[in-house]
Amino acid sequence: MIPEGFLARMRKMPELDFEAFSAALDAPAVRALRVNTLKTDAATLSALLPFSVSLLPFCENAYYAPADKVGALPAHHAGMFYMQDPGAISTVCAAAPKSGITVLDLCAAPGGKSTQLAAAIAPRGVLVSNEYVPARCRILQGNIERLGCRDAVITNLSTDALADFYGTYFDLVVADVPCSGEGMLRKYEVAAEEWSEENIRLCATRGHEILQNAAACVKPGGRLLYSTCTFAPEENELQIDRFLCEHPDFSLLPVTPEIINITANGVSFEGLSHDMPPCRRFYPHLSPGEGQFVALLQRSADAPATPARADAWKPLDKKTEAVVRDFLRDTLRDLPEKRLLQLRDEIYLAPDVPIPPRGVFAPGVCVGTLQKGRIVPHHQLFSAYGTVFKHTLPLFADDPRVLQYLRGEEIDAPELDGASGFAAVLYEGAALGGGKAVGGRLKNHYPKGLRNKG
Repeated sequence: MIPEGFLARMRKMPELDFEAFSAALDAPAVRALRVNTLKTDAATLSALLPFSVSLLPFCENAYYAPADKVGALPAHHAGMFYMQDPGAISTVCAAAPKSGITVLDLCAAPGGKSTQLAAAIAPRGVLVSNEYVPARCRILQGNIERLGCRDAVITNLSTDALADFYGTYFDLVVADVPCSGEGMLRKYEVAAEEWSEENIRLCATRGHEILQNAAACVKPGGRLLYSTCTFAPEENELQIDRFLCEHPDFSLLPVTPEIINITANGVSFEGLSHDMPPCRRFYPHLSPGEGQFVALLQRSADAPATPARADAWKPLDKKTEAVVRDFLRDTLRDLPEKRLLQLRDEIYLAPDVPIPPRGVFAPGVCVGTLQKGRIVPHHQLFSAYGTVFKHTLPLFADDPRVLQYLRGEEIDAPELDGASGFAAVLYEGAALGGGKAVGGRLKNHYPKGLRNKG
C-alpha cells in the first residue's frame, strides 16, 4: 500500500505528471541485469539465460530481465551477471567512469554499484568499497568475490574515518546515501511501512553528514556522484543546494546524454540558491524501473589538496612471502604485480592504494590461508584469477559436470589427466571456482555455503 502522505507530497511536486507517475506505481516493479564484463560479454551470457532480455537504452551491457530466481544458474554462480534495478544501474552510468581512475564507494552494500564501478575502471583502476554495517559488508564482500573484482579493497568504517585517512585521494567518490526509500515503495512493503516525514528529515540529516565526508575525499579536479533512491526534495535538491552553498569549490556537472534522455530535470524550488536541472530524477513513468536521484559534481582544480596517510601494513615475513610467491608461480601463468598482505590468517594480493590500519574487511584478493607451510587457496583466487591458472577445466552449458560441480561433488576431469595441483573450473570461459587435480579427477573446492542443493 502506497502511503497517502507520500502521494499528497508528490501531487505538489513541480513539473511532475502526477497521473502518469501514480499509474506507474500501480504497475509491477521492473528488474534488470548487468553483464559483468570482468568475466564475460553480452553475446556469451545471453545464450546461457533461460529467459529473454531487452537492452536498456541508457547503459551498454545492461538489460531488462524478468525477476526470476537466478541464484542457482551456473552463469550467476560464475559471476557473469548481477541482478539490479534499472534506476540503480543508471547512477554509475551518469558519471561514465573511465579505466584507470581511483574510486571510493562510500555506502556500497550490497555491491551493485561497486561491481559496476570495478568493471568500468578495470584493468588499471582501483576501488575502495566501504560499508558501515558489518552484516551488509559481508554481503558486499560476497558479491565482489563472485564477480571476480581484482583491484578492490573492502572497508567497514564510518565516512569520517575514511575522510581522515584518505584526504583528497580519489578521482571519483560515489555517495549513494541511505535514504527514505520512496523510490522503492512499490517494490518493498517495508519501505511503505517505514515511510514518514520524520524519517525523511532524519535521512536528510544523515545524508548531509555523509556528503560532507565524501567531499573531503575528492581530489582537486575530481568528481563526486551523489544519489538516493527517494523522491523527497529534502534529501535531493535541497541537500545539493545546501552542499553547494557550503562548498563553493564544487559545481554541478551535466550527466551523460543517455541518462538525460530517460530522466527528468532536477527541480529548482523557490528559495534555492542554485539551478537544479543538471540533477536528474529517474521516474518510473519516464523509464521502467524504480525511483532514483542523481547529482554529479566536480571539485575545482585549484582547490586545496590533503595527502592520504601512509598505511602501516607490514610486509610478510620472508619465509611466509617465499611460500606464497612459490605457490603463485606454481599456480598462475601470469603473476600479479601486487604486494602481499596478511589479515588474520589470510594472505591477500593488495592493489596499489593506501589501506587503513583498521576496519578492513578485505585488502584485496584473498590468495588463501597458510597451513603447515603450504597455501590452501581461497575461492576468491579462483574467481578473480581463474583464467590465468596453469591448469584449467573448461566446462560448457551442456556438460552435466557443471551441475555436479555446483553441488559440491568430485568430478571426472580427463582434461587434467597428468596434471597435479590446483585447477580453476571455467564455465563458458568465466571463472566459476576450483579444485585439486588428482589422477584425472577434480576434488571439489567450491565453498559449501555457495553450493546448489539437491
